[in-house]
Amino acid sequence: MTAVWLAPTMMIASGSIHAVVNAILKGGRDKMAGRAVIDGSSAVLLLPATLLVPLPEGAWGWLAATALLHCAYLYALVRAFEASDFSAAYPILRGTAPLVTAALAIGLFGEPASGRELAGIGLIGAAMFVLVGGRHISREGLAWALFTGVTIAAYTVVDANGVRAAPTPISFIVWMFVLMGSLTVAMFALVSRGRIFASARSQWRMGVVAGALSILTYGLALSAFALGPTAPLAALRETGMVTALLIATFVLKEQVTWGRAIGVAGILSGAMLILTR
Repeated sequence: MTAVWLAPTMMIASGSIHAVVNAILKGGRDKMAGRAVIDGSSAVLLLPATLLVPLPEGAWGWLAATALLHCAYLYALVRAFEASDFSAAYPILRGTAPLVTAALAIGLFGEPASGRELAGIGLIGAAMFVLVGGRHISREGLAWALFTGVTIAAYTVVDANGVRAAPTPISFIVWMFVLMGSLTVAMFALVSRGRIFASARSQWRMGVVAGALSILTYGLALSAFALGPTAPLAALRETGMVTALLIATFVLKEQVTWGRAIGVAGILSGAMLILTR
């Protein structure tokens, strides 16, 4: 595989795996406990690797920022899934992210993007919102889903800069998961007043699986960011919504409409615009 296709391929794979992780979270009884197990297990799995990789010199500030942003993201994500169906909340939060990411990466950090890439980003974002058509979502669920999308965009831009500032991408990835997982468990333990530890006993098996998949999905994303521009790659990750819809249809038994089929076509068309050289 040539270098020019490596980053997009990694990002598309990352999106599909990310959808599986979120479906596991949505399927759990206690969302806070489930998220704590996922991120706590990711931290434990990668903790030994901190002795093997270089210290992320030059990226400590980015790591601190992303750890805090991920805490805000994960809390908002849990609240969105508690208030809404997976097929209603997930397209909104993922559809908001590439649009805000593009605005931050291009407008704030001055990253380049062609007109074709901008059109693809816009088409993917619009298609994600089409997927919500016909689904009821409360004001609370909508607010949390939109806020989740904003936090995704913020940590995406921060992480893209952090992984480029670190000595190696793997050092940033390892330290990010360890710091983020530790803070996430502490946050949900505090918010739930310790309830998550009792609930985690019945969810830990799938949580550990999702934790390992989290390392894979975001490790692929960060590795891709080390190779290419933030905005179009972040948009490509939203092709995972196709996987999310398949899960919603065949696993969670949620209904598929023509609107959703059109939304999937829009996502794939946007991806083709970004990928066309």
